[in-house]
Amino acid sequence: MDSAETDAILVARVRRGDSRAFDQLVRRHLRTAHAVARANVDIVSDADDVCQDAFIRALQRIDDCRNPDRFGAWLMSIVRNTAHNRREYNQVRATVPLDTVPSATSRDNPLEDAGRSELRGRLKEAMGHLTDLQRKVLVLYDLEGWKHNEIASELGISPGSSRVHLYVARKAMRKRLSQPLALGSL
Repeated sequence: MDSAETDAILVARVRRGDSRAFDQLVRRHLRTAHAVARANVDIVSDADDVCQDAFIRALQRIDDCRNPDRFGAWLMSIVRNTAHNRREYNQVRATVPLDTVPSATSRDNPLEDAGRSELRGRLKEAMGHLTDLQRKVLVLYDLEGWKHNEIASELGISPGSSRVHLYVARKAMRKRLSQPLALGSL
């Protein structure tokens, strides 16, 4: 197995039934796939399942990969779609068991807990006003620690575009978070 083989060569080998070639593709793209999955699911532990499901789907649909030289981009779209489906699945089935709900007297500092809850809600609401691309750039850069070149490669944009989306996203977040709370929002 030559590690210098291009994705296109490996895809051709997979299409001929070479499972070792698919193993190479998995090793080559797993880290990026996992980062994309983490950026697109609400529950971090779901990222592993999303990656596994996405790789299985990619193997099953390898013949649908129209441009094998861009296998990575094709795979990341599968990862994003799989993560989206997982997020929707979790939202539909989200419940909290009654025995895990803390009572009002179980906290040492209920005011601090309320403040955190309010901040979490405001952050989520503010991020909901960003475009999908702005949100992804913001998460990958500020939370995952990616560089603009990596983000650009992953999302199919230029590094300059990544910088612009990050700037616009941060500006929008600052504006939203600096607004006073409306009385009905609590």
